[in-house]
Amino acid sequence: MGDYILSCCSTADLSKEHFLKRDINYICFHYEIGGKQYMDDLGESMDFHVFYDRMAAGEPTRTSQINVDEFINYFEPFLKEGKDIMHLSLSSGISGVLNSAIIARDDLKEKYPDRKIYVMDSLAASSGYGLLMDTLADMRDEGKTIDELFEYVKDNRLYIHHWFFTTNLTYLVRGGRVSRTAGFVGNLLNICPLLNVNVEGRLIPRDKIRTAKKVFKEIVERMKVHAVDGTDYDGKCYISQSDCRDYADSVVALIEESFPNLKGKVEVNDIGTTIGSHTGPGTVALFFVGKDKRTE
Repeated sequence: MGDYILSCCSTADLSKEHFLKRDINYICFHYEIGGKQYMDDLGESMDFHVFYDRMAAGEPTRTSQINVDEFINYFEPFLKEGKDIMHLSLSSGISGVLNSAIIARDDLKEKYPDRKIYVMDSLAASSGYGLLMDTLADMRDEGKTIDELFEYVKDNRLYIHHWFFTTNLTYLVRGGRVSRTAGFVGNLLNICPLLNVNVEGRLIPRDKIRTAKKVFKEIVERMKVHAVDGTDYDGKCYISQSDCRDYADSVVALIEESFPNLKGKVEVNDIGTTIGSHTGPGTVALFFVGKDKRTE
């Protein structure tokens, strides 16, 4: 596995089993519901279904990012073992957690001057972030060095495409992304916003699709347009969903019908409690390797 470790935040939205299998380390965000704080620990502290049921019942949620001391306490045991660190952060367009990791890195560099500590902005989120981490794990297992991985991330992070839709505007209204009036009308007319992550790692509304059935088809059409080699795409494809597995499965069926050369089956994960606190239940996100977003 080499003399370095791969690291990310829990907001990469892969399962604990996936992280363990691929030997990817992670540090947890925090969230609050019902006035009590929990770790965003991939559903261990609270089952995802319970979490989204409580949101749907009207319980407010808050999230908090990882602080500098937490990063220092997380990174230092690896450094003591003589390991270098490759840590990718949740997109800076979504969270300020990158800054905490950078401050921790700079403090630890003084104490461990012979160790490499790479802290990088993934410009990605949810299982798109997870897809990037999984790609790095492939490269590590092929014998690539930490420096080669650093250069790869710099050159390729904008090839990871993220497309999201939500079937419930309530939580976009709560987060200030949609006005109350637009949210009320949108829910009344069954409007499902289609969004993606841009070159700055920010979540941007792209279209308004009426009815869930139509948005299932439209998100797959976007993959046909943006995926490397179009419908001949033969890379990995991940989906994350927030307590709407039937919607996710409908999208999976359309993808596997349209993309016969996929590398393995479409992997479906849960949207974790940090990102889910803002999206709410009823959200499906699609991730794949596509064309350079800077040229589109």
